Parts: sequence; C-alpha cells; structure tokens
Amino acid sequence: MPEVIRQLPENVANQIAAGEVIQRPASAVKELMENAVDAGASRIDVRVVDAGRTLIHVMDNGVGMIEADAKRCFGRHATSKITSADDLFTILSKGFRGEALASIASIAHVELKTHHASDECGIQLNMEGGVLAQETPVAMELGTQIAVRHLFFNVPARRNFLKSDAVEMRHVIDEFHRVALAHEAIHFTLTHNDSELFDLRPSTLRKRILSVFGSKYDERLVPVEESTDVVGVKGFVGKPAFARRTRGEQFLFVNQRFIKHGLIHRTIMNAYEGLLPPGQYPLYVLFLIIDPARLDVNIHPTKTEIKFDEDQHIQSLLLPSIRRGLGKHAVAPSLDFDQESSLNIAPLPKDHVVAEPVVQVNTDYNPFQPKAASDGSSGGSSGGSSGRRVAAWTRPNGCVEIAL
Repeated sequence: MPEVIRQLPENVANQIAAGEVIQRPASAVKELMENAVDAGASRIDVRVVDAGRTLIHVMDNGVGMIEADAKRCFGRHATSKITSADDLFTILSKGFRGEALASIASIAHVELKTHHASDECGIQLNMEGGVLAQETPVAMELGTQIAVRHLFFNVPARRNFLKSDAVEMRHVIDEFHRVALAHEAIHFTLTHNDSELFDLRPSTLRKRILSVFGSKYDERLVPVEESTDVVGVKGFVGKPAFARRTRGEQFLFVNQRFIKHGLIHRTIMNAYEGLLPPGQYPLYVLFLIIDPARLDVNIHPTKTEIKFDEDQHIQSLLLPSIRRGLGKHAVAPSLDFDQESSLNIAPLPKDHVVAEPVVQVNTDYNPFQPKAASDGSSGGSSGGSSGRRVAAWTRPNGCVEIAL
C-alpha cells in the first residue's frame, strides 16, 4: 500500500496558518496596531487604500528592531514576548504567538522599515509570499513602518470572498476603535484613500470615547468602577434611553485586550433587566483588571476569546456595579410611587415666620354625656341616634336581624 501521509510544504502550511489569523484586511490592521502598541509607541498612524485591499500602512515611533530581529520576526512562532510555557500565565502584551507577521508575509507583499536606537541607520526588508526579496539600509527616525500591499495576492479564492470596500472599511474602523479605546494615552490616526477619518490625541477614557463616537455621547455615559482582591472593573455604560436595536457599541476589555465573552455579555444585559425592551442593546466600554495567572488567553488564534478561572466572581461583581452606577445617576427605576397631587406642598419663603401651634382644650367636655339632638330633627331618639334608620327582616330560620 502506498504512503498517504506526507509533510505539507512550508509555504502551504504558512497559508493555512494565515487563514486562521488573517481573515480580511481588518485582521492585518489589528495585528499591526497591536505590535506597535507592544513596541511602546506613543503615536501610531494607520493608512489604508481601497479598504486595505491595495495597501495597509502602519507607522509607529516605538523602540524599533535591530537588523537580526527584523529578519527573524517573519519566521513562524518568532516572538519576544515569551520564552517558556510558564510565560503564558503572565502575559500582559497584545501579541505572543509570533504568527502575525509570518501570516501576513505569506499572503502579501510586505515592506518593513525599522530603526533601533542602537543602530546608526534603519533597515528595509521586502518580503514576497513569505520569502525575503530585498534588504537595504534606510535613513529613518526611530520606530517601525510596515506596508502591506496586495493582500491575498496568492490566495485568489480568499480575495474573491472579500466584501465591498464599504463593508471591509467598516471592519477596519471597528478594529481601529478597539485598539484606540484600550489605549487612550496613545495618539492614533486613521486615513483612508488620503482622507483622514480619525485623529485621536492622548486624553482620558471619557474624552477618547467622545472622540471616537462624537460629543453627543457625553450625556449618554454612566461611569462604573468597583474593585475586589480578584478583579476590578471600570469604564462606562450607556443610559437605557439611548440603546439601539443593532449591536456594535459593546466593548469589553480584559487587561486592555479586547475580547468577546458571551457569559459576561449576558451578565451586563441582565443589569439592564426592566430598563430595556427586548431586542435593544446598550453601549458599554468596560475594562476588567485581572491577575494574568487567573485567565487563559491562549485559546484562539486571534486572541479574542479568554477563559476565566472564576467566572462567578466576575459576574457577582459586574452585575451590582453596573446597577449601582445606573442608580447613582438616576437611571435605574426608584421605589417612588405616584404621589397624590394634594401632597405636593410648595416650600415656604425664606423670610416666613412659622407661628407656634396653639392647642385648644374644652374643659367642659364629658365623653359619657349623650349628645343632644339637633333642632328641627324628627323621628329622633335620645342617646345620639337621631337621624338613623332602623331596618329589620326575618331570616328563613326565624331569626330577626336589625341593621342600623
């Protein structure tokens, strides 16, 4: 029987791995922006052409790379974040798998320019389909610039599955928002086809949210902040009156990493129980701060899913903290019932003098003395029973009852 199991060629394996990490241009934007954040950049500029199909250009002023690291960064599982399996439980950086640049380089034309402070000049590397095509020195400022051209040029089937430029650009903006909201101290810019869409300068989290979504969101935000020995939560939730029927304004971060977690999302929605009609979703930008040893971020190639060691503790903190935040800002329903209009008494003027009440006592009052019949009454009887009618009837058993 002939052998049927064979080792895949490296270029095929790289393209398979790229399909797990890079689904569309927005995926490349996310990975490159996160690499820039990990490099300690204080400014990150993103430029895309044709929604990323033609060009994705990410520039940062981070620490840059020396020549040896620049060449090594395009290899599979090449990373500076971890050295052993134990490091997976202390990860605070964005990337750690070492798959992003290798995956992007295998399905695009990549130009890398980088300059480290220890080198006199920078270096430029040109990659085509994962293969180094050119290496030249270059004069540039400290930092890194990566240009990704013709994404999926050698995977036409995946390129054909891309949506319209408007849809793909919407995904790019979503990824840009997620990184920008998680790092309000970094200056971000986004340009599409030479048109600047965002210029987000360093600010507070509230101002960063307003810069992303618009100043009209200022009245919609309710701050939330609680902390325990296990987990801390801070951020903002939206007022129920501004909830939408479509999703897209829900942002959950764990240690400044954007994640999707169905159980935590349901917990947040439960905090709005009784405040929102079915099918509406509130805005929230919430940050969970947890010891990295208490969670596992290595369960998905795109690192958007996380497994917690103590889900119940997070829910028990998150639910009341959101309700408390809504209650403090008079958003949650109170226990006030409808008041009688006659009880709404206007406040007294400041210069009004309140007289001391006087109690009048009738010293001649005798509770045992029968009340005299009023003048002009007829058919009355003594003992204060005047004016009453007396009715009597007989039950079938012969008993007589009298009603006054």
